[in-house]
Amino acid sequence: MSLLVKICGLRKRRDVAAAVEAGAGAVGFVFAPSVREIVPALARASSNLVPCDVKRVAVMLHPSNEEWTRVLDTFEPDVLQTDAEDFDTLDVPDFVERWPVYREGLSSPAGDGIYVYEGSKSGQGETVDWSTAAALARSGQMILAGGLSPENIAAAIQAVRPFGVDVSSAVESSPGEKDPRRIREFISAARAAEKNL
Repeated sequence: MSLLVKICGLRKRRDVAAAVEAGAGAVGFVFAPSVREIVPALARASSNLVPCDVKRVAVMLHPSNEEWTRVLDTFEPDVLQTDAEDFDTLDVPDFVERWPVYREGLSSPAGDGIYVYEGSKSGQGETVDWSTAAALARSGQMILAGGLSPENIAAAIQAVRPFGVDVSSAVESSPGEKDPRRIREFISAARAAEKNL
C-alpha cells in the first residue's frame, strides 16, 4: 500500500486542486480556532470536485456534538480527525472514518486502525521525537504529523516508516496561505522517499 499523504489546513479551491493534482490521498479542513479555520459551507464548496479516492477530512479539536453535527451535515466529510478522547462524546455515523489524534507525551495509540501522531499543539510546526514515533508506528497505521516539510520529509519517512504523513504550515507562503509549489515539493519528496524504503 502506498504512503498516504495528507495536506491539511486547506481553504481555497485552487489549493485543494493543487494538492489533488500533486497526488495527495487526503485533504484536511480545519474547524477549530486557527488561522486556517474554515466554515463548513466553504469547505464543501472548496472540495466539491475532489475525486472519491481522495479523503476529505474534517479536522476538529474538542468539538461539542452540536459543532460536529453542523460540520457533518454541511460538509459531509469522509473522515473526522480529532483528539482520541473526543470520540467518547460525539455521534459519528459508521460511514465516517475516525482518525483519532494522539499527542506526544500525553496519550498512547490504542487499536490497529488509522491514527494521527503529533505534538502537543496542532499546526505549530512542532516535531515529535521520530525514534519514539518509529516504535509506535509498528502497531496500527500511523499518520505522522508535526514539523514535517519538503526539506525533512525524506528523513522522517526513513526514520519512522509511517502509514501516512500530514503537513500544514510548512507548505505555506505565510500563515494560513498555502503555496501550491511547496505542496508539490512536499508530495514529490514524500513519494521519492517512499521508493527508497
